[in-house]
Amino acid sequence: MLGVVEAIVAVRDQCPHAQVRDHAIQALDAIKAGGAEVIREQAFLVFSTLAGWRGPRGLQVRRSLQQFIAESEASKSPK
Repeated sequence: MLGVVEAIVAVRDQCPHAQVRDHAIQALDAIKAGGAEVIREQAFLVFSTLAGWRGPRGLQVRRSLQQFIAESEASKSPK
């Protein structure tokens, strides 16, 4: 599994779709400016644009982002 920032960097550097790469660049800029408070939101935004990225790397990145989103949602839920 990739870390969330590592997954977004992989999108920026390796995704074959220019528009998705642009979303990843914007997400990384937002994370740099907003810190940990915005990571979940940015991960979700990038994840939501990845449907067209196929192959093993695309699958790895989608699974990593999906897992991060699920885990961060679970940690927010009241116990």
